[in-house]
Amino acid sequence: MAIRKSKGDNAATSRARVLVVDDEPDIRDLLAMTLEQMDLAPTTAADLNEARERLGETTYDLCLTDMRLPDGDGLELVEWMQANSAGTPVAVITAHGNVESAVRALKLGAFDFVSKPLDVGDLRKLVATAVRVRGASPDEAGGLIGSSATMESVRRMVGKVARSQAPVHICGESGTGKELVAKLIHDSGPRADRPFVPVNCGAIPSELMESELFGHTKGSFTGATGDKEGLILSAEGGTLFLDEIADLPLHMQVKLLRVIQERTVRPVGAVKEVPVDVRFLSATHKDLGELVAQGDFREDLFYRINVIELRVPPLRERSEDVLELASFMLDRLGPRMGLARTELTPAAREALRSYHFPGNVRELENVLERALTLCDDGVIDADDIQLRPGPGPGAGAGPGQAGPGGPLGSQLEEMERDAIVKALEQTRYNKTQAAKLLGISFRALRYRIKKLGLE
Repeated sequence: MAIRKSKGDNAATSRARVLVVDDEPDIRDLLAMTLEQMDLAPTTAADLNEARERLGETTYDLCLTDMRLPDGDGLELVEWMQANSAGTPVAVITAHGNVESAVRALKLGAFDFVSKPLDVGDLRKLVATAVRVRGASPDEAGGLIGSSATMESVRRMVGKVARSQAPVHICGESGTGKELVAKLIHDSGPRADRPFVPVNCGAIPSELMESELFGHTKGSFTGATGDKEGLILSAEGGTLFLDEIADLPLHMQVKLLRVIQERTVRPVGAVKEVPVDVRFLSATHKDLGELVAQGDFREDLFYRINVIELRVPPLRERSEDVLELASFMLDRLGPRMGLARTELTPAAREALRSYHFPGNVRELENVLERALTLCDDGVIDADDIQLRPGPGPGAGAGPGQAGPGGPLGSQLEEMERDAIVKALEQTRYNKTQAAKLLGISFRALRYRIKKLGLE
């Protein structure tokens, strides 16, 4: 079989170019044949030195490299490419079940990995996704408001991770905009035209979680009157965002780990597993490392979802962005409330600038919406802004800590306790109705009742 190898041959074609690096001739031929059938232009290399030569001669749309090579390993090539050919996605071919190598490759900057024995269907999906990377514009992380150095750093990080298929864990306090960051990663990457499916793990009752995530077959349990596609399969080709993943029960953590590792899903009641092509993003406001130490979160799942960690800073760490955010929010809220114009007086601007915002961006939006309701003709003065008492900017807790146990944390806990007690009293201690009244899930209410010692 003739294989395109020369620089000239590749330069002459408009087809996407793929470099295959493997020391086994049979594997190289198989990969080259598959790529040819996909209307791609393959070039091959038998070792690291030859691969570096090829990459120095020609720009490729994708590099596929085996982990074991005669003069080194695939990880060395990944590192070299990050320094010398950063625009080219690289996928590593690993031995089946060698999760550690795969994770190491992703951490070093690999686009994705594929396991031996090679599945042609999986390979086709990987290559198709990688080729789309060239057409994506991940550096334009619009939607993240703020010109602070901190937010510029977040935008750059979003642009980098958008090009990869590695799992990303987004950490940060409640209200910082973790779901927005997840959506931007999706929209800036090669899966932008495929589904983005957000899942709040804390909002799904434990007994329904397996069916919701994995789907079920007709008759698999009482009430299963038909087949149901789970949320994972509904994200096929796109991104699944697991928000508040720390609330995932331990038995579901085991099942999720298998999905991520094997890239297959077995619906409840099904005999066979179904292949799935999904990128996993996750988020939580809790400290997963601490939960692992306490035995409340599986260590193997933690390392699998936390290949890349992206921290979203609290608003108090980027106070210079507050007025810019406020202006953006007012432009959106004003028309919604029938106001032709909105304005902050100097006194109002100073009040916002000097506040610590324990509830972060979400609290800022709530404060502004309330102020627009109270103000005259869309002009917000300091008296219209109702802020919670507490420590000033920079006081109290450090980054990522809203101060549980401190003065502010105690105040917020007390407010939460009062709200829950009132809701229970109004509903005659009907927890389902109380949860609806509070705008939270039954499971979340049950957790908060236990946490606050109200049982």
